[in-house]
Amino acid sequence: MFILEGIEFIRAGARGKAVGKAADGKVVLSSGVVPGDIADVRVIKKKKGHYEAKLHHLITPSGDRVQPECAHFGICGGCKWQNLDYRKQLEYKEDEVQNHLSRIGKVHPNSTLPILASEDQYFYRNKLEFSFSNQRWITDQEIRSGEDVGSRNALGFHIPGMWDKVLDIQKCHLQPDPSNEIRNFVRKFAEKHDLRFFDIREQQGLLRTLMIRTTLKGEVMVVIQFFEKDTEAIDSLLSALRDEFPQITSLMYVINQKGNDSIYDQEVVLFHGRDHILEEMPSYFDDHPPLQFKIGPKSFYQTNPKQAYELYRTALDLADLKGGETVYDLYTGTGTIALFLAQKAGKVVGVESVPEAIEDAYVNMEMNGLKNLHFVAGDMKDVFTSEFVQENGHPDVIITDPPRDGMHKKVVETLLGLAPSRIVYVSCNSATQARDLELMKEKYSLEISRAVDMFPHTHHIENVVLLKRKNEVGS
Repeated sequence: MFILEGIEFIRAGARGKAVGKAADGKVVLSSGVVPGDIADVRVIKKKKGHYEAKLHHLITPSGDRVQPECAHFGICGGCKWQNLDYRKQLEYKEDEVQNHLSRIGKVHPNSTLPILASEDQYFYRNKLEFSFSNQRWITDQEIRSGEDVGSRNALGFHIPGMWDKVLDIQKCHLQPDPSNEIRNFVRKFAEKHDLRFFDIREQQGLLRTLMIRTTLKGEVMVVIQFFEKDTEAIDSLLSALRDEFPQITSLMYVINQKGNDSIYDQEVVLFHGRDHILEEMPSYFDDHPPLQFKIGPKSFYQTNPKQAYELYRTALDLADLKGGETVYDLYTGTGTIALFLAQKAGKVVGVESVPEAIEDAYVNMEMNGLKNLHFVAGDMKDVFTSEFVQENGHPDVIITDPPRDGMHKKVVETLLGLAPSRIVYVSCNSATQARDLELMKEKYSLEISRAVDMFPHTHHIENVVLLKRKNEVGS
């Protein structure tokens, strides 16, 4: 559209953008810059009260600016803060959480513990999903070169906001090896043998998606999603992948001819190895063996496994269990937090809306030899009835870890009606967490807040808070 010149960016904004002010007084939200930069930016959207822009020319770099590790930075939609010093990332994330609590929730914690940084800032994810495309994204550099762009096939990530454009990824800094080697081998083999990459618009082609899961134990799962049922081509690719990477623990595939890539309603076929991989998490107690988790192609497990331990340990620390309590774990998923809690609680009752997740939770419970857990499948807002409490016992402590939308109002009302002495609220969206806390502040005091960074180089942040029933504060 047009260029805004010499904009000074003063703070971090939402979704990894930096905030400045134009000469006409309007706010400028720009990608590609960091707080402290002075830059010319290209406006891509003009709104009533602000401009949305992206970096055009850097005039004076911020003292907090660093060199990104990834060659795809600025084109790929992930890791938008790779150009910002990690210590400053943590500072801005903490500020965002506290701003949400005070501005949206109108609550102030009695104590704010320092943010927990991620030990690994790169190669920390245990799961990535890549898309195949026969119409890869052509970069500005390629266009300016005037040279033949070569193959149009891509295996990588979708360009932000462009569902039909895929950036071909050579090296991703998010998942440890052999992730990059596997992806590059699959692409090379497919091109050599003329296997058709998916045409997203026309909905045709053989190769659709590639999912790679890894564990800290060194196990690897690969799931390739095919659109066409070409048995010979599928067998040739999977056989080559098995032979090239003997460390693959689980090699599976899906034939999916739907309009979307979701595999949750699809049959997953085992080609080689096990139908699952195993993850290990340290116990809360030094003298207890590590917890084991069975992860299938459809299972949910925290994508930063090392930091997941720190998150769960924080939740258990704040719960301050003595050993005999009845604990409800809301939105339990596959029971990861519940199993962690069960090491110290009298009884843990996990509730989750996805029946398949509850099945995984029971498998994990049995695998770890734990007996003091019970899992229930059902819509959270419908599960809490007087009959449910009568059957499972009144909770002394409730742990809640809802999705990004936060808790349904009926769930909040039920929590207030049950009035456990302590509630530990784990959130991946501090804005909706703050909204829910405002609804609870008449009955509960916000005692402690602690942010936990699960996703370095992104704006995402988890926050854990401890609520105490007001008539028990100080006890």
